[in-house]
Amino acid sequence: MQIDLAVKNVTKKFKDFIAVNNVSFEVPDGSFFSILGPSGCGKTTLLRMIAGLTEPTEGAIEIRGESMLGIAPNKRPVNLIFQHLALFPMMNVAENIAFGLRRRRENKTAIKTKVQKILERVDLAGFGQKKTDQLSGGQRQRVAIARCLVLEPTVLLLDEPLGALDLKLREQMKVELKKLQAKVGTTFVYITHDQSEALVMSDHVAVMNQGVYEQIDTPQNLYSNPKTPFVARFVGDNNSWCGRIRECQDDNAEIETDEGAVFRTKIRKPLPPGAAVDLFLRPEAMLIQPDASLSALNRFEVVVKDILFDGANSRLLAHPPNTDTELLIALPQNRQYDYIKKDDKIEIGWDAQSGVCFPHTHGKRKKSEKQEIA
Repeated sequence: MQIDLAVKNVTKKFKDFIAVNNVSFEVPDGSFFSILGPSGCGKTTLLRMIAGLTEPTEGAIEIRGESMLGIAPNKRPVNLIFQHLALFPMMNVAENIAFGLRRRRENKTAIKTKVQKILERVDLAGFGQKKTDQLSGGQRQRVAIARCLVLEPTVLLLDEPLGALDLKLREQMKVELKKLQAKVGTTFVYITHDQSEALVMSDHVAVMNQGVYEQIDTPQNLYSNPKTPFVARFVGDNNSWCGRIRECQDDNAEIETDEGAVFRTKIRKPLPPGAAVDLFLRPEAMLIQPDASLSALNRFEVVVKDILFDGANSRLLAHPPNTDTELLIALPQNRQYDYIKKDDKIEIGWDAQSGVCFPHTHGKRKKSEKQEIA
């Protein structure tokens, strides 16, 4: 397996501030690799170092085994696409795509052939003579990508390229980009703060927080098996409780929450009785009015605070009686729950293997933290 991009122990300091702290990862040939994290976590600084726009303070960056340290941006086999596409309005589509080839002083016949081929690869055949203002937002995105791909980079770097699009077009372009990357086979390194973009498009995702990687994994594993509390909170929606261990054996624990509820759940590592923990549970893991035959479930009552209708993503906003802990509960599409109304009291159940528990490492969270992070 050929490694297109290797980042080795890279650190970037700005005076006393460490923007990127000893980060390492490898990106195999032809893969879609995303760096996901909140604003200010260091992901754009890392991308700029790969592109050559910023030099690392420490560490090494290699593309196909060759060190990029000291190599100018225009000499590196990478291209960079920003959120603002910077297409030339005075040029048509073909001229925009050919711009880099002309700067390389390639002959006109070769340029014409390459432009036509790349237009076909990005599904814009016949669009060469159109002006950029005649295109849809998605088509302009593909022109910007084609302008980079025609230069045959080893790695294409994308810095939140969908951020300026409206919601519906952004949803469409997630699928389009994934299909395009699979079709052209170029290695994509994609920067985003949008977890949905990263999960939908990527082969692997690195979750970044305060200059370091919390976890590098497949989208499926990030979602179902987070390795840290930050990943559990940041990737997807999660309900959370603070509590303490009552008993623990191997990877199973019984905890008592601060509100007095007792749950059995899986835990990443054994902890002694009395240890403070945080418990996380996905909205879709909670069963509404579960069958009495499912005796092994954790069961508790909640009061419905509101019904959040969003089609297939509809949910209940609820809280256990006499508490202010807000919970999101998914409404499955294979059953009708029209009978549930605001202020109803209903029973909720969940399997111990659906939760994940971590040692509590910082001060008590605000009640609204999961909404703020999401």
